[in-house]
Amino acid sequence: MNFVTPYAAGKRLQFYALGMLVAACAGVPAFSQTTATTDGSANSKKAAPEMVAQKVSPSAWYVEGLGALGSSANQNFISNAAFIVTPAGVVVIDALGSPALADRLMAEIRKVTPLPVTHVIVTHYHADHIYGLQAFKAQGARIIAHRAALEYLNSDTARLRLEASRHDLAPWVDDKTHLVPADEWIEGPVELSVGGVRFMLQPVGPAHTPEDLVVYLPQEKVLFAGDLVFRSRIPYVGQADSGHWIKSLDTLLSFDSTVIVPGHGPLSSEARKDMELTRDYLIYLRTAMGKAARNMEPFEAAYQATDWMAFEHLPLFRVANRMNAYNTYLLMEREAP
Repeated sequence: MNFVTPYAAGKRLQFYALGMLVAACAGVPAFSQTTATTDGSANSKKAAPEMVAQKVSPSAWYVEGLGALGSSANQNFISNAAFIVTPAGVVVIDALGSPALADRLMAEIRKVTPLPVTHVIVTHYHADHIYGLQAFKAQGARIIAHRAALEYLNSDTARLRLEASRHDLAPWVDDKTHLVPADEWIEGPVELSVGGVRFMLQPVGPAHTPEDLVVYLPQEKVLFAGDLVFRSRIPYVGQADSGHWIKSLDTLLSFDSTVIVPGHGPLSSEARKDMELTRDYLIYLRTAMGKAARNMEPFEAAYQATDWMAFEHLPLFRVANRMNAYNTYLLMEREAP
C-alpha cells in the first residue's frame, strides 16, 4: 500500500488501520482467509498447544501462551495468565483468549488446589486476555478491572473484533462468546485482601491500553505486568500511548519485585534488563516515526528507510512491526507541535 502524503492516508488508511487493529487484537491475521475447521473436530483439538501451570513463587503459578498469532489450531492461546492460591480461594490474573482456554486453566488450578476461583483481575481488555472471562463468571468469580475499559466495551472496535474472532477463531470463539464487564471497576490504586493475602492493584495507563492495570504480590515480590512487558517477541503497540507506556515502565521498576510475569513470554527475574526490549523498541519507533512525521515524510518512504535490524529477528516482527510503525506515525503526527 502506498502512502503518498500524511494527509492522503485519509479514510482509506483509517479503514486499513481499523481492520488491522481488529484482527491483531483478536489475535488473528488481518483480511486473511482461514483454513481452520469450524466444527470442533479432532483435527482442531489435536493441534491445541499444551498448557502447563508453572510455579512462580510459593503461592503463585502461571501459564505461558505461544509467541504466535491466535488461530483455531492454538485456541487463541497467545497470552499469559496467572493464579495465586490463598486460604480463602484462588485469584486469577487474566482469563486467556477463549472460553475453552479458561476451562483448561481451571483444570490446571484444580491440579494445585480444590479451592474455588473467587476473583479474576483483568490487566486490560484485549481479546487474548478476556474471552475466557465468561467461564470464570459462570463459576461465581468476581471480576475486577479498571474503569477506563468501559469505553472499549461499548465501542464498535469491540463489536467488530468479536465478530472477526467468531469467524477466525471458531469453534473456540463462537456466537455464545460474549464480552463480560467487571463486577468492580476501579479508578486508582487499590489493595485487595483475599484470605489474608495482599494484592496491590496499580493503574498504569494510558499505555498499552487506557485501562492498563498491574498487580503486585508484596509478600512474595511478584509483579504481574500485563502487556506493559513483552518478552522474546515484538510488542503489540496498536493505538497505545507509547510515550506514557515508556514512563509506566519506570513505575514497574519502582516495585520491589524479584519476578515479573509478563503479558507475553517467559518469566523475568531481571526486571530492568528484561524491560529493555519493550522500552528500546518503543523509543526507536517514536524516534524514527517522529522524525518522519515532523518532516511530513510519507510513511511508506520513512518505513523503508528505517533500519529495523535490531528487532527483525524477533517473533512476529513481520506480522506486527509495520502496523506498529504506522500507528506510531499517526500518534507522532498528533503529538507534533
